[in-house]
Amino acid sequence: MTLLIDDYFQPGWRERAVVCAACEWEGDSRAMVLEPHEDLSEYLCPRCVDIVLVVRHPDLEQVRAAAAAGHPEALEQLALLQEYLAQQRD
Repeated sequence: MTLLIDDYFQPGWRERAVVCAACEWEGDSRAMVLEPHEDLSEYLCPRCVDIVLVVRHPDLEQVRAAAAAGHPEALEQLALLQEYLAQQRD
């Protein structure tokens, strides 16, 4: 069964070992094949290419909330988003 991560800033999802339902390969996201899309990323089994993990990309409010809580990656993303948004206004 595909594991869905709704909260991108949830600690530990990258290191969490999961089992591929199709071929029983086991590993974490770092060993999977990444398929990025606009709203989410799919992580595929490196053995059979079945979708093992789906991670929803955070929206601006989720990034802001995580940054306000001090999440280091969210702070980096927020800085990039703010720079991008400022350029769009110019």
